[in-house]
Amino acid sequence: MRFELSMRGSTKFSRLMLSSFGTSGFTSSLGFSRTRPCCTMAEDRKLGGFLDFMEKLRNYEKSGVPKGAGTDSDDGFDLGRMRRLLQRLGNPHSNFKAVHIAGTKGKGSTSAFLANILRKEGYSVGCYTRNGGPVSVDVLNTLFSNVKVIIDESIDQENGALTHFEVFTALAFCLFSQKKVDIAIVEAGLGGARDATNVLCSNGLAASVITTIGEEHMAALGGSLESIAIAKSGIIKHGCPVVIGGPFVPHIEHIIRDKASTMSSPVISACDPGIQHVVNCLGREDEKPFQICDLLIDVQKDVKLFIHLPSLKLGMLGDHQLQNAVTATCTALCLRNQGWKISDLAVRAGLESTQLPGRSQFLTTKEAEALQLSKTSVLIDGAHTEASARGLADIIRMVHPYGPLVLVVAMASDKDHAAFATQLLSGRQPDVVLLTEVNIAGGRSRMTPATDLKASWTSAAVKLGIDYHDMGIINSENPVEVHTAHAQQAVSSDGKQLVLLASQTPSVEALMKLASQLLEHRAGPQSGLIVVTGSLHIVSSILAALSGKLA
Repeated sequence: MRFELSMRGSTKFSRLMLSSFGTSGFTSSLGFSRTRPCCTMAEDRKLGGFLDFMEKLRNYEKSGVPKGAGTDSDDGFDLGRMRRLLQRLGNPHSNFKAVHIAGTKGKGSTSAFLANILRKEGYSVGCYTRNGGPVSVDVLNTLFSNVKVIIDESIDQENGALTHFEVFTALAFCLFSQKKVDIAIVEAGLGGARDATNVLCSNGLAASVITTIGEEHMAALGGSLESIAIAKSGIIKHGCPVVIGGPFVPHIEHIIRDKASTMSSPVISACDPGIQHVVNCLGREDEKPFQICDLLIDVQKDVKLFIHLPSLKLGMLGDHQLQNAVTATCTALCLRNQGWKISDLAVRAGLESTQLPGRSQFLTTKEAEALQLSKTSVLIDGAHTEASARGLADIIRMVHPYGPLVLVVAMASDKDHAAFATQLLSGRQPDVVLLTEVNIAGGRSRMTPATDLKASWTSAAVKLGIDYHDMGIINSENPVEVHTAHAQQAVSSDGKQLVLLASQTPSVEALMKLASQLLEHRAGPQSGLIVVTGSLHIVSSILAALSGKLA
């Protein structure tokens, strides 16, 4: 059996997608994921005690992370608190090998690629990431019941300072220890140096991975790219190899390499001159696109790596996902050099089988019809940074070069809304952009008002010289039905004008229906595409709605 747990903020402080499902062959997987929601009402009732308990803990995903909290300074999170909690629990993290992954973007995809490679070789793999799957309600309840007394004591001894993330991380490590996984893939939550996951010691660490360095969580991580690089390089441990993804600007890579040098850690770069990769073409299978790539890794420096994978079929689209696949492959080859049995066939099978909910995910016809979206293609992608918006724009150009295009966007308040809008408007220009709102981690404190988002997109359109038509705001006084006819007229009247519309209504499904109706009124022989993006939270709301309708 394969058990995975998904956790993420939603209507309570979080919701969980909980189930168990079989896997082929003899592979085993345990996943503790922090994002993908969907919990049935029956499962909610069974988990009532656990959910209520976690709701009372401090949740920085909901409230926002304090300034400097991720830095290795007096302002940083107290990692000693996490170590004391794990010591009371018997140090479960010392009972398994791990790969620790940090980075601004690409952590989840790299984790998924690597985990699937190891599974295809037959290893029992634990995953603590933002992209796992479900775990059974019974497994979670039993786990929580077994350690609740210790956690209660720890909360008292820490004067109530233990956080939601610290407790959840400890639960994940307990699960991996109990199930005796062969290896765990552990994704850092924020930064690296002071992240709760950074209790993994060098004697249990198979490798560290730093995927990318970018401008996200700037205030929490010190305010500059340099401080972010310093924080993330905090996961490098003495004598343990570190794989760097990239590409990095030279002085940022220098910071990481300097830290590795001080720790006597060999560095493997996924941008080494001996690595060649290219996307050859795009295909479709079972209603979903894939890209055919060639990949050659021939590194002959300190750590020698070699693999050749021609005609590799990746369901994860875009050059950035190919780069993530390269980073994961370099990590797998690094493990192979340490004595782990990992065949070329397992690498290919793992890469090709990887799909992540909410990452360049196309809904099937059945799923679209469940949302009452007929004759419409739907792409959901949790992009929320400038870099990920650029990658999404590339995917849109790749899979939908022509035909009507509608974007449905909601974002958290601590993201760069203007840069995100600029990237998407610089790609294939959409016909309509619907700006909406979504709760972040079950609360509204980090939600961006739709009117503010519309202002950012308006500003970006003006700077890019894009002619636009502002359709106003959908709210209780001006419901979606009032706007539909006017929006349809605006879309039909001028095929070259961008239509912007904000929505303060809570129903993403209603907005999706409006997007579908607007697509039908855009002239042209090509089919239309709806893209839902801006936050993993809006993507999760779509997946939760689908889960309820298809259950």
